[in-house]
Amino acid sequence: MTTLQIDMKRVMAQGVFDILHSGHLYYLSESAKLGEELHVVIARDSRIKDRKNIFMEENERREIVEAMEMVNSAILGSEGSLFDSVKKIEPDIITLGYDQEFDINLLEDQLREAGFIGIEVVRVKKYEREGLRSSSRIKGNIRSKEGEEIFFSRKERKIS
Repeated sequence: MTTLQIDMKRVMAQGVFDILHSGHLYYLSESAKLGEELHVVIARDSRIKDRKNIFMEENERREIVEAMEMVNSAILGSEGSLFDSVKKIEPDIITLGYDQEFDINLLEDQLREAGFIGIEVVRVKKYEREGLRSSSRIKGNIRSKEGEEIFFSRKERKIS
């Protein structure tokens, strides 16, 4: 009996994923549509603490993302080279969020130079729905309501 080899595409997404919101869900679901497996790299606290105000620590963020149905695995990113995660996951496709500041052509060149041949880089378009679709907006909304009632019932849902 012979086994049939199926060419399954492995997709790698990455990000901070601090305070999960609908924009993250969109990014990950669009990434998952590009292949059969979705592996997510969670940015390490040590790599982002100087440029981002983080609410949740890295292990909590990883656990939440990994629990999502469309995610096959979530790992913490490397403390060293950004390409360590690429080596570990061996993706066919790497997705970028609309707001991730990478030049796709430059990243593809860097991947090739590092020995990763044939990896496609795809930018997922911006999630256009209204509401709190970014962690920064959520944090800003909470800060602006300090001292006020910040929780609301489903009947009185108002998002500023």
